[in-house]
Amino acid sequence: MFTDATFAELESRIWKPKFDRYLSIERRQEILHGVNVSGLWVPVPAAVSEQSFARDPTDDKFVHAALAAGPTWLVSGDKDLLVLADRLLPLGVQVLAPAEALALSGDF
Repeated sequence: MFTDATFAELESRIWKPKFDRYLSIERRQEILHGVNVSGLWVPVPAAVSEQSFARDPTDDKFVHAALAAGPTWLVSGDKDLLVLADRLLPLGVQVLAPAEALALSGDF
């Protein structure tokens, strides 16, 4: 699931030099194109985008996306997001570390 803001984050991060050894420029372009055309895009209502949740305001875009999508999981290893678990659960968002999400989702 993506919003304009979360896609922009992916787009800015995927071009970082630290990924050069893992992904060619062509592969990064393919990933971005694939996400753009086949990703689940969610509009974020203004009432949601105006709210602040995270200690790091740059993380709010992920909370906004989860809230806009409806009941969902927000899977992250970011401690600034993980500490929001109790606050977001009543809003329909379960915040999980990656290992927790894998354990709950079962074997693929």
